[in-house]
Amino acid sequence: MTPADESKSGEPRLSEDIPTLEAEIAALTLEREKTVRTIRELMAAEKPAEGIFHHEQIFELQRDKLRLDVDIQFRVNKINRLNLGIDGLSQSEPGNGFLF
Repeated sequence: MTPADESKSGEPRLSEDIPTLEAEIAALTLEREKTVRTIRELMAAEKPAEGIFHHEQIFELQRDKLRLDVDIQFRVNKINRLNLGIDGLSQSEPGNGFLF
């Protein structure tokens, strides 16, 4: 994907700097831990006998946790690609992501 294509898609490009990526991973990991802690607190605060449920907040937080997991993994993968000297698609691979 060219920089022009990225600006059209609206997707931010990950940094090419490993320390920056590691700092982002650390920040995302802290946010993920906070989210997990909040999920546990909400689950503990539910009282079905009294009709107190927090299912909507728990669902939203679980979705955020999954998003954070993916964001962290993207950065880990980017660091691995940078360490191996692999970045982007090679000329032999299709440019649009499709084989046919």
